[in-house]
Amino acid sequence: MQDSGWSPAFFCCLGNFFRIPGITKASMTRSNFMKNFNKEWLRLYAVTDRTWLGDETLYEQVEKALRGGATMVQIREKELDEAHFEEEARQIQTLCRSYQVPLIINDNVALAKRIDADGVHIGQSDMEMKNAREILGEDKIIGVTAKTIEQARAAEAAGADYLGSGAVFGSSTKTDAKPMDHALLAEICASVTIPVVAIGGITADNVTQLKGRGMAGVAVVSGIFACPDIEAGTKHLRALVDEIL
Repeated sequence: MQDSGWSPAFFCCLGNFFRIPGITKASMTRSNFMKNFNKEWLRLYAVTDRTWLGDETLYEQVEKALRGGATMVQIREKELDEAHFEEEARQIQTLCRSYQVPLIINDNVALAKRIDADGVHIGQSDMEMKNAREILGEDKIIGVTAKTIEQARAAEAAGADYLGSGAVFGSSTKTDAKPMDHALLAEICASVTIPVVAIGGITADNVTQLKGRGMAGVAVVSGIFACPDIEAGTKHLRALVDEIL
């Protein structure tokens, strides 16, 4: 697909429209994604899933989410082989850069390094935080899953930029995930100084239940990509998120 031709100034206006504090023309340049991590990028964090592709490509669905107001994108692939994963990631990376939105790779630190992605998200059973930092360097975004206060504090001490905590409403992608008590989410948020993003079964129907829990944003899978109209669904969800944060 062709580049939209929209300038960084346009996206600054878009940021102002969606009320993203701290987003300016300077802060939205490519070089500032990592060095000046802005917790506002976590506000509406779209996490991909191929389950609902239908006749569309993942690229097309991600672009709809970006047009709807997604502030960060994570590519989560469990089915593709490495070569196809890299090809897809590079294409979506170009797309995200055209929208001035950071791209995060799930789990695959080597791929994130190879394509110079903006960062990576790792789980408790994946590569250790310190090893990921050694590979990617200090200027990349690294998020870590934390389901307990102890895990949260350990990840912060190891140098994580943000935490992902849940599953706050169960999970459409991990059927064995147990719902996290929302009081625990609040405790995790209060236990660290780095931002926390809530994840797990979040949709427009339940996101307002998370108001006042202290998170910096929500990471959403089916609540975006299972929508019949992804762009409209993302816009609606974004408006709700803006109300509670």
